[in-house]
Amino acid sequence: MSTETTTTPAPAPVRFDTKIAVLLRDDLETWQRLNVTAFLVSGLGTQLPEVIGKPYEDADGTPYLPMLRQPVLVFEGGKELLKTAHERALRRALPRAVFTSDLFATGNDTDNRAAVRAVGTADLDLVGLAVYGARNAVDKVLKGARMHP
Repeated sequence: MSTETTTTPAPAPVRFDTKIAVLLRDDLETWQRLNVTAFLVSGLGTQLPEVIGKPYEDADGTPYLPMLRQPVLVFEGGKELLKTAHERALRRALPRAVFTSDLFATGNDTDNRAAVRAVGTADLDLVGLAVYGARNAVDKVLKGARMHP
């Protein structure tokens, strides 16, 4: 009788051709970072069905909502970097969501949209930006940003 055991190699990590990334302004409070990230990624999921996976179910058959099918990478940078990244995302026509500082003072979706609508593109006081697209395109948009600690 042999005591050798065979081990199955771990599956190779999945490398997505696309990237979901959030860029946060580096002067936000912790609660703001979490809130902005949640709002931004929700915008991507509503317009890009390909980023949403299948629903979940536990061993007892209890169903759960689907989530994004790939990791969300979170970066940070200064106000000017956020402005530059926004311009790059616009030039590349990447799907994007924005969160401006004005949205911290509103309390509902209608007022949020009105606050963004009231300001021209170049004058938006961005505190967060989410982008989705080909890995290399997203990398170019985020050039100069650092991973969130």
